[in-house]
Order: sequence, then structure tokens, then C-alpha cells
Amino acid sequence: MAITIELPCAIEEKLRSDKGDIAAAGKEALLIELYREGRISHGELADGLGLSRSQADEVLRRRRVTEDLLTSAELAEQVAGLRKLLGP
Repeated sequence: MAITIELPCAIEEKLRSDKGDIAAAGKEALLIELYREGRISHGELADGLGLSRSQADEVLRRRRVTEDLLTSAELAEQVAGLRKLLGP
């Protein structure tokens, strides 16, 4: 599917000088945002980018996208649940 967007000339010129391939940069940005929102999976992100899962991980690191961190209370709850499952 092709998507077309209109940009002011000054922004287009800046993007071309910074990113080169605007279409690829836009596709990457859209897919990463969908991943952040939880609307696509990691596998779908990798497929959409035409990359392996480990290459997709590198893209996510480069764009500073990390998994949500647990709060200390959530971590304690998970530890307690695991201890209960594993027994004494």
C-alpha cells in the first residue's frame, strides 16, 4: 500500500538532507509508533521493516524505544507470584 503525505518544502528539504530516503524514514517512524502503541507485535514490526527480529531490536535501540519498566511494587508482586508457583 502506498501512502502519500504533503510536507512544506522547507521540511522536505531538511528531511532529505538528514535522512536521504524520506519514504523509508516515514515507514520506519510509522511502524515504530504502531509498535509503541501496542498495535503491532515485534514480529510484525520486523516484517514491516524487512528485517530480522534482532535487526528490529537494533532499530528500536537506535530510536530509544524500550519496554516499559516495572515499578518496584509490580516487580515484588511478580516475585511473590513466582515464589508461590515454585513452592518452598
